Amino acid sequence: MAHRNARLTVHGRRLLIQRVEGEKRPVAHVVKELGISRQTGHKWIARWRTEGDAGLQDRPSTAHHIPAKTPPETEAKVLALRQERKLGPARIAPLLDMPASTVHAVLTRHHLHRLAWLDRPTGTLIRRYERERPGELVHVDVKKIGRLRDGGGWRVHGRDSAQNRQAERDRDAGRRVGYEYVHAAIDDHTRLAYAEIHPDEKAATCAGFLTRAAAHFAELGITGIERVMTDNAWSYRRSTAWRDTLHELGAQARFTRAYRPQTNGKAERFNRTMCDEWIYSRPFTSSKDRADALPSWLHTYNHHRGHTALAGQPPITRVNNDPGHYT
Repeated sequence: MAHRNARLTVHGRRLLIQRVEGEKRPVAHVVKELGISRQTGHKWIARWRTEGDAGLQDRPSTAHHIPAKTPPETEAKVLALRQERKLGPARIAPLLDMPASTVHAVLTRHHLHRLAWLDRPTGTLIRRYERERPGELVHVDVKKIGRLRDGGGWRVHGRDSAQNRQAERDRDAGRRVGYEYVHAAIDDHTRLAYAEIHPDEKAATCAGFLTRAAAHFAELGITGIERVMTDNAWSYRRSTAWRDTLHELGAQARFTRAYRPQTNGKAERFNRTMCDEWIYSRPFTSSKDRADALPSWLHTYNHHRGHTALAGQPPITRVNNDPGHYT
């Protein structure tokens, strides 16, 4: 396989064939010009004569036959212990009388060598997916957060403060400040996000949010939404306003599996990031103070913050028609 320091790429191999076969020059002279050995030059010429241009392509270097490979029955036992008991190589090895390195190799071969890749309750491998085009699938979810009293809550004043004790008395008396609902939309391919804060999660609110989210994505270059995935809340599953909005956008509805938040994992992960980097990032003095910080954080998330799933690039770099960015 070609690597970053390889002397020959596919282009260099074609150049070798052209000079040797086309110009009828000696192999020894050509390989010296290209900085490779005579054996390497003869290898690629022989492949080209046998297979044609296809023989110049990279091919995997894995062995065709491994006589000492772990038997399938033993591998099945390793995988069962991993998935049922969540054991690591060092603990599986003595149970099966195997070297820990061999157990790790088996787990790696079946993509189970990282415990974080397993669904903890079921032990099954989490199958991560990514849509091919911007707008092909948009995840929509709602994050419920508590409103803040003017002057801030216990994160500002402390749990033993007079303000916090008064808040506890108000709560016991039924005088609650209530909740706010952060509606969020995340494009599956680019991870571009849009969010708004609303006092409820009713059908009309959800439908209006989706319309504005689509307009925001269009401004960033995602001109069409094909599918919208949500959970099974009434506002999405039964709402006429939600269905009408999807029809206006030309999008289809998709729903998560019941009791399976992993299906909408990108929205769930965005909610967690939003909590870490905005909602609880610093003590806010009021709900308005917190709401005012949302647009700035969203801009940072979309345009400047590196995303681990995008090789450290911000989501905006994945918008196909954004000038200067890759597709």
